[in-house]
Amino acid sequence: MTQVFPPIALQSVLARVGTALASLSELIPSTAGRTVATFGIAVAVTAILSRTDRLHALEPERLPKTGWHLVVTLGTMVVAATGGLVIVAVWGLSDQLLGVFTTNLGPEALVRVGISVLFLIGAYTMTGLIRQLVEEIAQARGSLGEHEREIAFRVGQVTLYIVSVLLILTLWQVNIGGILVGAGFLGIVVGMAARQTLGALLAGFVLMFSRPFEIGDWIEVGDNEGIVTDITIVNTRIQTFDGEYVMIPNDVVSAQSLINRSRKGRLRIEVEVGVDYDADAERAAEVAQSAVKDLDDPMTVPTPQVVLKRFGDSAVVLGVRYWIDNPSARRRWRSRTAVMGAVKRAFEAEGIKIPFPQRELMGREEAEGVVLAGGDGDGTEGREQ
Repeated sequence: MTQVFPPIALQSVLARVGTALASLSELIPSTAGRTVATFGIAVAVTAILSRTDRLHALEPERLPKTGWHLVVTLGTMVVAATGGLVIVAVWGLSDQLLGVFTTNLGPEALVRVGISVLFLIGAYTMTGLIRQLVEEIAQARGSLGEHEREIAFRVGQVTLYIVSVLLILTLWQVNIGGILVGAGFLGIVVGMAARQTLGALLAGFVLMFSRPFEIGDWIEVGDNEGIVTDITIVNTRIQTFDGEYVMIPNDVVSAQSLINRSRKGRLRIEVEVGVDYDADAERAAEVAQSAVKDLDDPMTVPTPQVVLKRFGDSAVVLGVRYWIDNPSARRRWRSRTAVMGAVKRAFEAEGIKIPFPQRELMGREEAEGVVLAGGDGDGTEGREQ
């Protein structure tokens, strides 16, 4: 006869644990409350698990390195298992879960427990291989940034843990179909309750892999302009040139027009200047181009150019175009100031006038001697009958 293990005392302990867990479902009877509690527990457990790398890096002196890693690993498993157990209890499924263990307590159950532990340890060990693989791919391609590597590692880690849990549930002959149906229903409920957050998450994945900008780039998103300081799955943080930090949701970033001024490592700037209609516009363009070439900030290749843009109300407008490398807001304004000062001095030296806004009033004669709109040339109005 097969001896039942563990003894009756342990079974009574499991019964008490089941009673305590069942009380959690009574505290939160509504579906909406259970959904919120499930989401909160999942967020808390995820936040704790995301700090495991820092815990592994501590390596206290009183414990050997291997022992400390083992403690952190076991602690991580306990936290994850506790969170899952609490979620099961909140939804009133603790009796079914404990029934799996109380009805199969024996040598076969011990073997299943051992295999389950091996699955978890193997999954944790393979996460290290996933990180190493991601690092090797990043070094080989050279196009994956720090955030892309981190998100790829986390996706692989979560996938590996999910597969391991499904295998363990299959080993214990748990109805996975019912769990998947419940998870799908829960996903629909959470998705409806957090549409904006999920939209930001999906947009964050798109931004991280499409990489329209990176940390340190100078970008303009809608009315916000500044230097990118951080890119997360949910939002993008920039520091404006006024010293303010702005946090923009990723769904907003992907929905608006985006300008990356640092993408090519150089920036074209244009300064407009007007010259008098009596001046030689082509000569003025040559003088302005020569003045810009003598400055330090504008790049020599491509060379600065001056083009005739349009006829203004009081002047012929020239566009002084030049490029700067390693663009930043400080370099842009510094170069604009230098170019404007150099062009003004060069025009003054050549006697080229930059006119003030002016308006000329003229009269017009109508039929039968009627004169309209002040035609004396001195700005006065007159009307002759």
